[in-house]
Amino acid sequence: MTKDEIRSYLEFYRDLGIQSIYLRPPDRSVESVSAPVTEPVRAPEIPPVLLEPLRPSVALPALEPPGDTLEKIREDIGDCRRCRLCEGRNTIVFGSGNPQSPLVFVGEGPGADEDQQGLPFVGRAGQLLTQMIDNTAAKEGLAIRRSDVYICNVVKCRPPENRTPQQDEMETCGQFLYRQLNTIKPKAICALGATAMKALLNTKEGITKSRGRWHEWQDIPVMITYHPSYLLRQYNQQARREAWEDLKTLLHYVYD
Repeated sequence: MTKDEIRSYLEFYRDLGIQSIYLRPPDRSVESVSAPVTEPVRAPEIPPVLLEPLRPSVALPALEPPGDTLEKIREDIGDCRRCRLCEGRNTIVFGSGNPQSPLVFVGEGPGADEDQQGLPFVGRAGQLLTQMIDNTAAKEGLAIRRSDVYICNVVKCRPPENRTPQQDEMETCGQFLYRQLNTIKPKAICALGATAMKALLNTKEGITKSRGRWHEWQDIPVMITYHPSYLLRQYNQQARREAWEDLKTLLHYVYD
């Protein structure tokens, strides 16, 4: 079991209210070999002893309920009070689009417009994302529009003053993002910006180095590109061209 898997299980138990987990140590037997050693006789070699790997005393449950659905995930979120982001939000922004889409876009978190309407990417950055999807698909001869994909965020509540979500907030909300992705099971994921990249890939690599290349989240290919809000800045013309190239590669991979 990898460190990330162990961490995910511990977070799962924490959200259930379990504070401590006790493991029964497995039985181990180590053969001892004794032999008189006198000079100049060499000591006999002790054969290696294979130890049983440490195993939990009980079977760990799956990280998502069997038969999980987007409706069930939204129901489990409820009127979420799991982290401090609930204090200033108006609406929980769960996600929108085609729940059977082979492509999912993951952003950072809701802004002011999204917090008011309860939908992701409806402000200026969202309008640019819509243009990017619709226009790129049209130019590449793909019959795809924004409504054909699914869009959600790492955190479901607006951070104060649109600040970057903090690590514990991302971890708390990440369980629901992971369940969304596991339920939809897309052919590919597009991570929009550094926060989404960090949440999915757990990497410290900069986005300018990571973008435009394929990565992987639980065997699902992930394309990293710039967040639309970054592309709205006038001096980012080169970044816009790069983002459109990233999107073109992504759409052809998913829909060709």
